[in-house]
Amino acid sequence: MEAVAKVTHVRIAPRKVRIVIDLIRNKPVGQALGILRNTPKAASPVVEKLLLSAMANAENNHGMNVENLYVSEVFADQGPTLKRIQARAQGRAFRINKKTSHITLKLAERE
Repeated sequence: MEAVAKVTHVRIAPRKVRIVIDLIRNKPVGQALGILRNTPKAASPVVEKLLLSAMANAENNHGMNVENLYVSEVFADQGPTLKRIQARAQGRAFRINKKTSHITLKLAERE
């Protein structure tokens, strides 16, 4: 049995989110929380909030024991890109792509 939590349309590029989620993959939830709270990346608070949400889902919806949970699967997919224009010299326009992420986190119980 797995507890799942998702967050969509996060205004951080998936490449930057993957740096943070690679640190917590296959770790117990207590250790993962400690890592996220001490990682100075913009994606850390978002992933921490997602982990807390998944822990609450596991406890309340599936009746799992929080002490035995670990991060079984976590991944970040690319969401829709916000396309913006920046003015450049001689009437030209420069395209700015603001990327978004969809992050999914799954927790499982260790035997």
